[in-house]
Amino acid sequence: MRFLQSAVHGMSRVLFSSSYRLEENQVVGFLLGPVFLHGLSAACHLGLLIVVFVVWSCRSCRHGRSKECLESGRFRLYKPALFSCLGLALFYLFVCVFNYLWFMHEQWSHGNLAAQIDLAVRVITWSGASAYLRFEFCHWDGRKFPIFLRTWWFLYLLLSCSFLVVDFVKYGKLQVMPIHLWVVDVGSVLFAVFLCYAGSSGERVEKYESSQEPLLNGGGGDGLSKRSHGEQASLFSNAGLLSVLTFSWMGPLFSVGYRKTLDLDDVPQLADNDSVDRVFPIFKEKLESYANIHGCSSSGRPGSSGSSSTRTTSTFGGNSTDKGGIGTLHLVKALVFSTWPLILWTAVCVLVYTLSSYVGPWLIDSFVQYLNGRQRVANEGYLLVTAFVVAKIFEGLSQRYWFFSLQRAGIRVRAALVAIIYQKGLALSSNSKQGCASGEVINLMSVDADRIGLFSWYMHDLWNIPVQVGLALLILYTNLGLASLAALAATVLVMLANAPLGRMQEKYQEKLMASKDTRMKAMSEILRNMRILKLQAWEMKFLSKIIELRKQETNWLRKYIYTSAMIMFVFWGAPTFVSVVTFGTCMLIGVPLETGKVLSALATFRILQEPIYSLPDFISMLIQTKVSLERISSFLLLEELHPDVVEKLPSGSSNVAIEVKNGTFSWEPSAKNPTLNDLNFQILHGMRVAICGTVGSGKSTLLSCILGEVPKLSGNIRLCGSTAYVSQSPWIQSGKIEDNILFGKEMDRSKYESVLEACCLKKDLEILPFGDQTVIGERGINLSGGQKQRIQIARALYHDADIFLFDDPFSAVDAHTGSHLFKVMKHGRITQAGKYNEILSSGTDFMELVGAHMDAFSAIETVNLSPEITCRTMESVEAYKDDTKDEQNGQSDNITGHTGQLVQEEEREKGRVGFSVYWRYITTAYKGALVPFILLAEILFQALQIGSNYWMAWATPVSKDTKPPVNSLVLIYVYVALALGSSICVLVIDLLLITAGYKTATFLFNKMHNCIFRAPMSFFDSTPSGRILNRASNDQSEVDTSIAYQIGSFAFSLIQLFGIIAVMSQVAWQVFIVFIPVIAICFWYQQYYIATGRELARLVGVCEAPIIQHCSESLSGSMTIRSFDEKTRFMGTNFHLNDAYSCPKFHNAAAMDWLCLRLDMLAILTFTFSLVFLVSLPKGIIDPAIAGVAVSYGLNLNMLQALVIRDLCNLENKIISVERILQYTCIPSEPPLAIETKKPSYSWPSQGEVDIHDLQVRYAPHMPFVLRGLTCTFPGGMKTGIVGRTGSGKSTLIQTLFRIVDPTVGRIVIDGTDITTIGLHDLRSKLSIIPQDPTMFEGTVRSNLDPLGEYTDGQIWQALDTCQLGDEVRRKEGKLDTSVTENGENWSVGQRQLVCLGRVILKKSKILVLDEATASVDTATDNLIQKTLRQQFSDSTVITIAHRITSVLDSDMVLLLDNGIIAEYDSPSKLLENKSSLFSKLVAEYTQRSSSSFDRLDKL
Repeated sequence: MRFLQSAVHGMSRVLFSSSYRLEENQVVGFLLGPVFLHGLSAACHLGLLIVVFVVWSCRSCRHGRSKECLESGRFRLYKPALFSCLGLALFYLFVCVFNYLWFMHEQWSHGNLAAQIDLAVRVITWSGASAYLRFEFCHWDGRKFPIFLRTWWFLYLLLSCSFLVVDFVKYGKLQVMPIHLWVVDVGSVLFAVFLCYAGSSGERVEKYESSQEPLLNGGGGDGLSKRSHGEQASLFSNAGLLSVLTFSWMGPLFSVGYRKTLDLDDVPQLADNDSVDRVFPIFKEKLESYANIHGCSSSGRPGSSGSSSTRTTSTFGGNSTDKGGIGTLHLVKALVFSTWPLILWTAVCVLVYTLSSYVGPWLIDSFVQYLNGRQRVANEGYLLVTAFVVAKIFEGLSQRYWFFSLQRAGIRVRAALVAIIYQKGLALSSNSKQGCASGEVINLMSVDADRIGLFSWYMHDLWNIPVQVGLALLILYTNLGLASLAALAATVLVMLANAPLGRMQEKYQEKLMASKDTRMKAMSEILRNMRILKLQAWEMKFLSKIIELRKQETNWLRKYIYTSAMIMFVFWGAPTFVSVVTFGTCMLIGVPLETGKVLSALATFRILQEPIYSLPDFISMLIQTKVSLERISSFLLLEELHPDVVEKLPSGSSNVAIEVKNGTFSWEPSAKNPTLNDLNFQILHGMRVAICGTVGSGKSTLLSCILGEVPKLSGNIRLCGSTAYVSQSPWIQSGKIEDNILFGKEMDRSKYESVLEACCLKKDLEILPFGDQTVIGERGINLSGGQKQRIQIARALYHDADIFLFDDPFSAVDAHTGSHLFKVMKHGRITQAGKYNEILSSGTDFMELVGAHMDAFSAIETVNLSPEITCRTMESVEAYKDDTKDEQNGQSDNITGHTGQLVQEEEREKGRVGFSVYWRYITTAYKGALVPFILLAEILFQALQIGSNYWMAWATPVSKDTKPPVNSLVLIYVYVALALGSSICVLVIDLLLITAGYKTATFLFNKMHNCIFRAPMSFFDSTPSGRILNRASNDQSEVDTSIAYQIGSFAFSLIQLFGIIAVMSQVAWQVFIVFIPVIAICFWYQQYYIATGRELARLVGVCEAPIIQHCSESLSGSMTIRSFDEKTRFMGTNFHLNDAYSCPKFHNAAAMDWLCLRLDMLAILTFTFSLVFLVSLPKGIIDPAIAGVAVSYGLNLNMLQALVIRDLCNLENKIISVERILQYTCIPSEPPLAIETKKPSYSWPSQGEVDIHDLQVRYAPHMPFVLRGLTCTFPGGMKTGIVGRTGSGKSTLIQTLFRIVDPTVGRIVIDGTDITTIGLHDLRSKLSIIPQDPTMFEGTVRSNLDPLGEYTDGQIWQALDTCQLGDEVRRKEGKLDTSVTENGENWSVGQRQLVCLGRVILKKSKILVLDEATASVDTATDNLIQKTLRQQFSDSTVITIAHRITSVLDSDMVLLLDNGIIAEYDSPSKLLENKSSLFSKLVAEYTQRSSSSFDRLDKL
C-alpha cells in the first residue's frame, strides 16, 4: 500500500509538474509571441500619440506662451532629433508597405496582422512626433527636451532592444524569420540609441554663448588682434572621459560651423598643454640641459664671462658639435622628451591597432570552415562574429586616438621649433645674418618645422613594421606552413626594390626643396621691390627669372612625381607579387590550397601591403626629417650677439652716458682691415653729439657698435641707461600708426599728443583717413619717406630713453643742425672731435663737409635773392611755418581714401567650394581628356582584383576532401594573368594622374605669376607679401604633389567601395537594407562635418601668413627691437600668432577624427549585419567560398567607407589651394605692356617736353581726387623742381607720369604722344628714375647696374667712376662680380643710392625723375650727385622732388603743389622776387634755420 501510495504520489507530482511546466511554457510563449509583443508596441506608441496630442492642445490654448523661443538661441541636437523622428516615420512606412506586399498572397495569421497594425501605428505616431517637433517645439522655453519625449525615447530604446533579443532567441529555435522584420528591429535600435543621446545631450544654447560673446575664446571682433590666450578654457581640456573617447567635445564647434561660416573668433582656444606658452619652456629647458650635459662649457654660454671680448656665442653652445653644443640627436631627444606622454600613448594605440587589424585574416579560415558545416563549439558562428566585430571596434577606436594624438604631438613640435627659430633669429650676429637670409629663416619655419611635425605620423614605424610583418608571417605559417618563408622572401625583395626608389625620391625631393627655396627667395625680393621694377620696366625680366627658376624646380618635380608613380606601382603590385610567389611555392612543395586558407592569406597580403609601402616611405621621411633637423640645429648653432660686448649700467649710476676706450670693431672679424679703428671718446648725459663723414666712412657702424651689434676686436664700451634707436632706413611694422609709436608702452595721452606735435605728425594724421588708427601696409608702403622717419622718431621720443641714437634721422625731412659736439669719421677712424669752431680751424676733414654745406647754402644767393626780399619774406615765415613743416615727398598721396583701411583681412572664400573650382582643375590639362581613361583604368583594376579573388575562391577546394575544379597550373596561370592586368592598370592610373597633375600645376603656376606680375601697383600696396608667398609656396606645393592624387584617390576609393558592396550583395542582397541608410547617414555626417572642416582648413591657410610676415618684419628690424629691449614682447607676439595657427589646425584634426570615428562605427554596423546574416542562414544555402570572399572584402569595409568620406573631405580641404591660386589668376591687370600699332619711334622722346592738360587723378572710383586739374608744361631739356607738403600730390604726379596710376581726366603728352596711347614698357623704358628708397638686389654689382644685360663692362666701369663708386668696387676682390647680399645689406644706404645713380647714367634717358634721390647721402655727396647729373643730363629733362631746398634752387622752373592743384609755377628767381609767394617763404624758412644753426655753432 505504501508502495502504491508512493507511486500515486509520485505520479501526481509528475503530472502536476508537467502541467505546470506546460502552462508556464504557454505563458512564456504568449509573452514572446508576435501578438503580445506587437500589441504592446502599438499600445505604447498610441500612448505617446495621445500624450503628444494632449500636450500640444494644452500649449496651444495657453495664453502668453513664449513666441519663437528658438530665435533667442539654438537647441543643440534639435534638427538631428527632428530628422530622426521623420526618418523613423518614413522607415516604418516603407517597411509597412513591404510587409503588406510580403504577406499579401498568404493567409494572414494573428501574428502577421499584429505586426502590420503595429507598423501602421508607428508610422502615425512618429509622424505626429515629427509634426510636434517641427511646429510646436519652437515655442518650447525649457532648457532640455520635454520630459515626456525624453522618457519615451528611453522606453523606446528598451522596447527595441527587447524585440531584438526576442528575435535572436526565436531565430535560434525556429531558424526562420522574415528578413525585413530583422531590419525593423535593428533599425529601431539604431534610431533609439541616437534619440536617447539627443535626449540626454540636447539643450538650449543661448545666443550670448556663441554670438554676443565669441564662442569659446572670449576674443572679439577682428580675428588675430583680439584673441588672447587663456581667456576661456578650451573645449578639449574641459571634456569628460566619454566625450574625449567619442570626440563629442567637438559638438559645439560643429553646431556653430553648421549654422554660419566659421571665423577665427569662433574657434576654441587650445588646451594649455598644447599652447606654445607651455610647450616652449619645457622644450627649451630640455635642449639647454643637453647643451650642458654634452660638453658646453660655461664660457660658451650666453652671459658667461670669458677672456676674449671678440667672441660671439650661440644660445646652445659653440659653433660645432665637437666643441659642445646641440647636435641633431640632442634636438631629437629634446623634442621626444618634451612630448613623451603623447608618444607613449600613441605607441599603445598603434600596438592595439596592429593586433586588431590581424584578427580578421586570422579568423577567415575558421569562418569559411564553419559555413562549410564544421562546428567545433556551440554557437561558434556567433562567437566568430563577436570576435570580428570587437576587433574592428578596437581597430577603429585605436586608430582614431593614434591619429589624433600624433597630430597633437606634431602641433606641439612645430610650435616649439617655430618659437625657438624665431628667438634665435632675433639674436643673430651680423655675420650670421649675412650668411642666412630672412627667406631661409622663413623656410626653416614654414617648411622644415612642418616637416618635422609631420614625422610624428611615421615615428612608430621603426618598431611597428617588424611587428606587422611578424604577425603576417605567423598567420601565413599557420595556414600555409613553410610557404610563408617564400612570402617573407618576396616581402623582403619588394622592400629592397622600393629602397632605391626611395633613395631616388629622397634625392629628388631634396633638390626640389632647394630649388623651391631659391625661387621663393627670389620671389620675396621681387615683391619687396615691385615698385622699382615697374618704374624701370624690369618686371617681365624678373618674371622670366622666376619662370627659369621654376623650370629648374619642375625638372626635379617631374622626376620626383614619376618616381612616386613607380613607388605607387610597387605598392599596389606588392600583394599580387607576394601572393603569386607564395601560392606558387605552395604548389611546388605540395602544400594543399584550401579556400579558407587562400582567403586568409589574401587578406593578410592586403594588410602586409602597408608595411611593404611604409618601410621605404618611412626611410625617405626619416632622411628628410634628418635633413630638416640638421638645418635647424645648424641654424641654432649660428653665432649670436655677445651680451658682454657692451657693459650696461643702471640709469643714473654715472654721469657718463657712453664711453668707448681703445675700441676696434669689424663686421668681419677675420678681415685684415677692421671697420673701425682705435675709437676713444666719452659722452656725458645731456650732450648732443653729431657724427659726420662721407659715404662709407663708418658713421652708421659707430652707432651699431654702441648698441653692441658689431663684433668687438678690442677695447671696452660702457652705456649708462636705456637706449632708443632710429635707423637710417625706416623700419615700420605692419599695423596701426599708434601701435608703431607706442611700441609696447602704455598709452599716456598727454605725452602722446606732445610727441605727435614735436614730430610734426598731427597734420599727417589729419590727412590720413583713420588718423593714428590707420593701418600701415607692409614696410610702411602707404606712408611717405618723411612720414616713416618721423614715426620712427616719435617712437624713440615716446620711450623716454636715457640715450637716443639717430642714424641720419632727417634724411627724408629737414636738415637741421643743433649739436654740441662733432665727430668726423674717415676710413673707419675718428679723425677730428671737438666743438664746432675748434675742429673747423684745426683740419681739413670737417672743413670739407662744412664747405660742401656752405656751397649748397650759397646756391640760394645765385638766384638773385636780395637782402630786402629776404627781410620782407622773413616777416611772413612764422605765419606759414605750420603749413610747411613737412617739405618732403609723399610717396603715396592718401591712397587709402576715406572708405577703408589700405590693408584688409585676407580674402577667403566662404561656404562650399564651388563645382567650378573642381571643373577648372580637372579640365585644365588637355581639356579633361585624360579623366575618362583614368576612371576606366580604376574600374578595370577593381574588376580584375575582385575577379582574381573570386577565381582563387572558386578554383580551390573548401576542404581537403573536395576535388578542385581545375588543376594547379591553370589556377596559377589565370591568377597571374589577372594580377598582371591589375598591375598594368595601376601603372596606367598613376602615369595618367601624374601627367594631368603636372600639366595643371605648370599651367596654374604660370598663369598666377603672370597675373601677379601684371597686377597694378595698388594690388601690392594693399596685399602683404606673405599672402602672395603663401600661395606661391604652400598652395603651389599642394597643387604640384597632392591634389591630383587626392582626386584620383577619392574616385578610386569610391569605386572600391562599390566593388565591396557588390561582392557582399552577391552573398546577401539584404545588406542593401542596412547599407543604403548607413551611406545616407554617412553623407549626412559628411555634409555636417564639411561646413566646419572646410572653414577650419581655410583658417589654417589664412593664419600661416601672419607668422611669416611677423618673422620677416622682426628679422629686418631686429636691431631696433634689441635697442628698445623689446625682444620679450616680440616673442610673446610670435607665441600668440603660433597659437592662432595651431588652434584651427588642432580642431581641424579633431574634426576629421570625429567624423572618421562615426563613419567607422557605421561601417562596422554594416559589416556586423552581413556577418550575422551569414551565420544565421541554414547550412548549405550559401557557398562558403563566396561567403569567405565577401567576409575578406568586408574586413576593409569600415576602412573604405570611412576612406571615401575622408577623401572627399580632404579633397575639399585640399582644393582650397586651387581656389586660392585661382583667386590670384583673376587679378585686374595693368594696361598692355606694348601696343604694336602705337609703338613710339626708337628716338622718342627726342625733346623730352612734358605737357600736362587738365590732369585729374584718383586711386579708385570711390576715392576723392588727389590731383585736381593740373595744366602745365615741363620744357624739354630743362630742369624742373617740384615742391609741396605731404599729401599735396607730388608723388601722384610722378606715378601718373610713369602710369603707375592712369589719369581719370586729362592727359600727359610727351613730345606729342599721349602716354596712355602707348604700351607701359614703351613708356617706362624711355624714362629714368632715382627712387627715394635705394634698392639693390641679391646678386652682383654688375647684375644690379645692368639687370637686362644691355651694356659692356667698360660702360659699367665708366658709370661707376662717374657716380664715385669705381674706386670702392675696384678695392673689392670680385670687382664687378662682387656679391651683393639680400637687400644690399653689405653696402651702406648712401652707396646703394649711388648705385641707383649709376643705373640712370647707364640708361641715359631723355627724361629723368629724381624722387628725393639724395635723401640718404651727405651734403658733399649730394653736391657731387647734383654736379654729375648736370654734366651727364645737361640736355635731358630733369624733374626733381627734393626736401632740400637747394636741390631745386638751380632748377629752371619750380612747380609748387598744394592740395592737388598748382599753387605756383615759375622760375625760382621770379618766385623769390614775389615776397608773398609760397616758394619764397619756403626758401626763407630754410635760410633762417640754416643761418641760425651756423650762428649757434659759432657761439659754441
